[in-house]
Amino acid sequence: MWDLLFARQSAQLQDRASTAYLKGIDVLRLERPGIPDFEVLSERLMGLTGWRVVAVPGLVPDDVFFRHLANRTFVSGNFIRRRDQLEYLQEPDVFHDVFGHVPLLADPVFADYLQAYGEGGLRALGLGSLHRLARLYWYTVEFGLIREDGALKLYGAGIVSSHGESEFALDDPSPNRIGFDLMRVMRTRYRIDDYQQTYFVIDSYEDLLRQTLETDFGPLYAALDHLPELATDQIIPTDKVVHRGTQAYAKAKACTETAGS
Repeated sequence: MWDLLFARQSAQLQDRASTAYLKGIDVLRLERPGIPDFEVLSERLMGLTGWRVVAVPGLVPDDVFFRHLANRTFVSGNFIRRRDQLEYLQEPDVFHDVFGHVPLLADPVFADYLQAYGEGGLRALGLGSLHRLARLYWYTVEFGLIREDGALKLYGAGIVSSHGESEFALDDPSPNRIGFDLMRVMRTRYRIDDYQQTYFVIDSYEDLLRQTLETDFGPLYAALDHLPELATDQIIPTDKVVHRGTQAYAKAKACTETAGS
């Protein structure tokens, strides 16, 4: 199953994924056959950015997850999807975690960003603002787009590990594509059951890290408490709109579900 998924995605992503992501696949030698040995993978990562990968049987509690990230440890599911789950799996498996996430951990800037996110997650737990910070993870680490050489590229693990969303996120006219803004992202709801209705575009990993390190999240959370939340498909006047989506895909799915009920 790993070999099937790897062959399909690595071929699809050659001109679609960010340069740092593709470089990570090469330097970590995530080539087939078979699921990478985590000890070997961790040794390579440690030499590049000080990160390592550990296996877990499923999702871990929030505090455990954040503590691992803060200590430059990435937790990966120790199972892989079945053939009938080829296109969609709700719980992240080893392919999503290793193929999707780990290549960018070989990039020093993104590796620092994910560690900073883990440290921020531990603080957010104490401030009761985890749902706000979760949106930042979702719209960057999982479903982020980046602008490179005038074109949009994929870097979010949820996209690069999905054959369908790797096309949808870049090519389909349905979703919004909006310039990244920290407060805007943390106000925006997201979907866990289907393709995203909005993707946020960063200018660089350096800028993403800078905004994260330079922001005092305590006052930001307090300010967000007084602002309305934004729907998954909403565009507001201050948005830097890269592409205003038609939302045709989401509307069609909603009509189908309504008719079915």
